[in-house]
Amino acid sequence: MTSSEKKQLQMEACKVRMGVIESTHGAKAGHPGGSLSAADVFTYLYFKEMNIDPKNPKWEERDRFVLSKGHTAPGLYAALANRGFFPVEDLPTLRHIDSYLQGHPNMNTVPGVDMSTGSLGQGVSVAVGMALGAKYQGKTYRVYTLLGDGEIQEGQVWEACMAASHYKLDNLCVIVDNNGLQIDGDIAKVMSPYPIVDKLEAFGFHVEAVDGHDFEALEAAFRKAKEVKGAPTAIVMSTTKGKGVSFMENNAGWHGKAPNDQEYAQAMDELKALMAEVEGM
Repeated sequence: MTSSEKKQLQMEACKVRMGVIESTHGAKAGHPGGSLSAADVFTYLYFKEMNIDPKNPKWEERDRFVLSKGHTAPGLYAALANRGFFPVEDLPTLRHIDSYLQGHPNMNTVPGVDMSTGSLGQGVSVAVGMALGAKYQGKTYRVYTLLGDGEIQEGQVWEACMAASHYKLDNLCVIVDNNGLQIDGDIAKVMSPYPIVDKLEAFGFHVEAVDGHDFEALEAAFRKAKEVKGAPTAIVMSTTKGKGVSFMENNAGWHGKAPNDQEYAQAMDELKALMAEVEGM
């Protein structure tokens, strides 16, 4: 990855984070914490990794993405909008009664959304089905899915992982956002999913453990995922919940709470300062 490519991704990630704040503030509801922790991987997927066409969202040969942790729709919407699937100006209409941007992704209303999600555990199961379908049809597209670390407490996740390994779905990449916090607090205290890497390996996955805020590390992990044959890949990302906004970072209280006017102003000021810093690099 060149320095200019890295800089461009960092700038796009700032825009995605701003979109998260804009949309949750506009909705007076939503889930900023996990959206911000995943902002870098959303950016990498939509601006670097995936074979997609914003002008043709239903292109049959496109790569697919399933947001299994569907409550972080603000992050996905911000990435889609900044990638050109729909106007960035629509982000503040999140969850409004007349808006197409619902609180969880809806494939029938939002351009670029490949699967409606919300009930935790179901998204990864659908992604497995998509990848299996591609194999049966001889298609070359890849399927990506993002899970929360609290979400992997769901038993359905592990049934899906067992199927992915059984069918040797090397066109599937499962990403776990390990920010360590869920709505009730520390995941290790609520219902520990650790050791995540060891468990995924035991289920037959090739596993890459990375810093989820390091674009070069993400690039290396996704490149390796494409090289692996005969097994699915999981990328376990260590991240910071609320990344980029000081008062939201590592704070479980921001799992599902919108910023008020004062908090919105502070968050946007911090992100604009970060953007200026990146631009000056």
